[in-house]
Amino acid sequence: MDFGRFPIISILEDMLEVPEEHNEKNRNNNPSRAYMRDAKAMAATPADVMEHPNAYVFVVDMPGIKGEEIKVQVENENVLVVSGERQRENKENEGVKYVRMERRMGKFMRKFQLPENADLEKISAVCHDGVLRVTVQKLPPPEPKKPKTIQVQVA
Repeated sequence: MDFGRFPIISILEDMLEVPEEHNEKNRNNNPSRAYMRDAKAMAATPADVMEHPNAYVFVVDMPGIKGEEIKVQVENENVLVVSGERQRENKENEGVKYVRMERRMGKFMRKFQLPENADLEKISAVCHDGVLRVTVQKLPPPEPKKPKTIQVQVA
């Protein structure tokens, strides 16, 4: 029986962190677990994007994550990537167990396509009170081309 066809098996493998090579032969056309993990990380990271007259501002809630644990990058010259990882507290006190665990742990990521007028040299990121604010300045609008006047000579 081919268990790779059942989504519950994939979910259980992800929860138990079974190595991807273990069941790869059974997943011929299914997306890789790494792709699915990235897709989940992106879906679980909500963001607001605002356009100001001189900049684009990306606001992402990051409760409980320190600024040094967040990575902000530009890849492929026009994709803003915000990523990081929220670690589970490793404080295991004797006799203490989780009754309910709702806060998301693990990797998070968001990708944003930057517009053509984004100035990649003027990007700043500030994390304050669990809110990351990435500001991408706009390039100045191009100067309108003035018509070239050609002197007419009399022959």
